[in-house]
Amino acid sequence: MSFAIPAPAQATVAVVGGAPFPVRRIYCVGRNYAAHAREMGHDPDREPPFFFMKPADAVVPTDSVVPYPAATADYHHEIELVVALSGGGRDIPVEKALELVFGYAVGLDMTRRDLQAQAKKLGRPWDMAKGFDQSAPCAPIVPVAQCGHPDKGAVWLKVNGEVRQQGDLSDLIWNVAETISYLSGLVELFPGDLIYTGTPEGVGAVIKGDQLQGHVDGLPDINITIG
Repeated sequence: MSFAIPAPAQATVAVVGGAPFPVRRIYCVGRNYAAHAREMGHDPDREPPFFFMKPADAVVPTDSVVPYPAATADYHHEIELVVALSGGGRDIPVEKALELVFGYAVGLDMTRRDLQAQAKKLGRPWDMAKGFDQSAPCAPIVPVAQCGHPDKGAVWLKVNGEVRQQGDLSDLIWNVAETISYLSGLVELFPGDLIYTGTPEGVGAVIKGDQLQGHVDGLPDINITIG
């Protein structure tokens, strides 16, 4: 098929031991760790999951220099387990949800927190606070055959060697299967979708020159430098 202009490049994430994973959409779960929900001023026991999105080409590989973004003075890190889907569908039962998973990775939901706070105050969308250029760094994906389905294990983020965020996958309010099932009731899921599953407490600002190392037990770390 020919197009009126050159077709955009396909966004991809590296896969451990395999060909790159093509990214279709990036869904992110908000406030999916109780302690983080509380630090953001919310009661986690009263909220069903909610989602926001990032563009597919917001992905950035590990070991990259990520430019400090425009229009913010409060640029925050959020370390997350990322789920990569090889299957899709609508209204997927919880007990069938993990059959859709291709693999898992470590990612960062980078956030222009001041823009997010302003949007919340004015009742406006979060798009420019969350879905901006290079806002979704992602380490290589490990296929399920190699890592299984992690449901517990340490999650942490270090900035310049100092631990800023720390939690455990077992602390997720909505686990991976429940998240996939709930999301499939809102939109049809497809192969190539990524789901960022939420961040533990300790989110905070970074500045130019900071070196970030993010970790989830059993998966390759994500390492970026703020440029």
